[in-house]
Order: sequence, then C-alpha cells, then structure tokens
Amino acid sequence: MLFRGCCSWKIILSVLFLSTVLFIGLQNSEKLKRIEFSSIPRQLYELSAYFGSKFYNYQARVRMTKSKMELLKKGSQYLEENAKEIMSLTKQINLMKVLLKDIRDQMDNYVMNAEADVTAELDESEVTEEEMNLVNYILKKLREDQVQMADYALKSAGASIVEAGTSESYRNDKAKLYWHGIGFLSYEMPPDIILQPDVHPGNCWAFPGSEGHTVIKLARKIIPTAVTMEHISERISPSGSTASAPRDFSVYGLKDDYNGEEIFLGQFMYNNKKGITVQTFKLQNEDVGSLSYVKLKILNNWGHSKYTCLYRFRVHGKPENDGLE
Repeated sequence: MLFRGCCSWKIILSVLFLSTVLFIGLQNSEKLKRIEFSSIPRQLYELSAYFGSKFYNYQARVRMTKSKMELLKKGSQYLEENAKEIMSLTKQINLMKVLLKDIRDQMDNYVMNAEADVTAELDESEVTEEEMNLVNYILKKLREDQVQMADYALKSAGASIVEAGTSESYRNDKAKLYWHGIGFLSYEMPPDIILQPDVHPGNCWAFPGSEGHTVIKLARKIIPTAVTMEHISERISPSGSTASAPRDFSVYGLKDDYNGEEIFLGQFMYNNKKGITVQTFKLQNEDVGSLSYVKLKILNNWGHSKYTCLYRFRVHGKPENDGLE
C-alpha cells in the first residue's frame, strides 16, 4: 500500500515536470514563430518594391523607345514624300550658286578687261602723267560708292522706319508664298528695305497710288545737308519701264518726336530719264539744327497708276557731336 502511494506521487511529479517543460517550450516556439514570420512579410515587401521599380523603369524606357521610333518613322515618311521637292530645291540652290559665281567672275573680268583696254590704248599713244593719274582716279571711283557721304538712314548703322508714320504697303495678289503649288500667304517688301544698300529689280517698298510717306528715325542726331534717292535703270527693269519711280518729293525734319512739328528741308524731283540711277539733292533749308527724324513725302510718280516703288533713300549731314565716331 505504501509502495503504491510512492509510485503515484512519482508519476504525478513526472507529469507536472513534463507539463512545465512542454509549456515553456511552447511559449518559446511561439516567440520564435512571431519573430521569424513577422520579418518575412517585410522582406517580401522590400523585394517586391525593388523589383517593381525596376520593372517600371524598364517599361518607361520601352515607352520612350517606342515614341522615338514613331517620330523617326514619321520623319522618314515625310522625307520620302517630299524627297523630289527637296532634291529639286537643292538643285535650284546649286544652280543659283553657279550662276552667281559666273556673274561675279564676269564682272571681275569686265573690270579687269576695261582697265587693260584703257591702259593698252593709253600705252599705244603718248600720254602725260597727269592723264594717266586721271584715268586711274576714274577707275578707282567706279569701284567705290558713288555718293561718298555717310548715310545716317542706313539700317545696319541703327536707322529704322517708324511704322506709325508710314503709309500702308501695296498688296500684290501675285506675290504669294507657295507650298506644293498652292499659294497660301501674300507678302510684300517691308518699308525698311529702302534703308538697305541691296538694290536690284523687285527689291523695293511699294505703296498704293502715287502719293505716300514714311518717317525715318536716323541712326543718330545730325544736322542734315543732303538726301539721295536711288532707283533701278530701265535697262535692268523686267518690264522695261520705271514708271513706278518717284518723281516729285519733299523732305521734312523732326526734332525729338516723330509726331512733332515738321520742319521743311526742301522739295526735289527724281529724274528717271537722266540716265543716272543714284541722284543726290542738297537741302534747300540747312539752318535747322540737329534732327532725330526725317519724313519723306512722295508727291507723284512717273505714270504708274497702281503703285509707287522706293528702292533706297539716304540722308546725309553732320553729326551733332563731331568728336564721336
């Protein structure tokens, strides 16, 4: 009986010991599970975010490549569709370059031949040193500007047109820009073309009718002394006529405001029958002081009923301060 009681107590103690060990083990395993399994979702999130950003960047590069490819395709299609026109324009440009080079060479040869002919004729006959110097002086003058006076209405020097004081330009329906043979935009030469030295047929400012005006802001303040009017010759006019050239015109000066009082400087006539395309006129009223603006009024032309053409207009004088260049 006593033996049985001791065994039962041993069994009970063993069961309690095992239960305690199991309980402690289970608690530790739960902690391990929480630690391990709680870190797994965070690692998975970090991995998914990393690879997601990589995948997004890859897609972005693919989209950019596709857009670039589409632009390249459109560009190549445009070039293919307009290849003939581009080649034609290229040929025309090259042809123009050749023609300009030939013209320049011919002009150089003409001047050189003229000098050689004159020199040869003079060598054949007995000439004095004074006559030779005179011929050289004339040839030198042919190469220089015919006016030999500073132009204070020159655009490249700082002069400009006052649009508010200038007549409207003549609109020519035949003068249009074309694209694929279709005229879509009319154009006309601006008024400031008269302030530039490039004088050739068609490169002029035209205004409707025979009367017009423009105001020029001079490159600097001057005391005006003369003006120069220039037109093309009938010999190089495509129509063989210069009826659109200005005839009678008057010139006025303005001090510091283009809307101010107009000071009469003179009235003149450009003679297109004279044979001289560049004509200079001394002002009839020089005692006016320094001026910042000049107004040109065209009173009539040489018979053209639709428009008048101005090629170039110059203003000469003395700077307000001679010490400045």
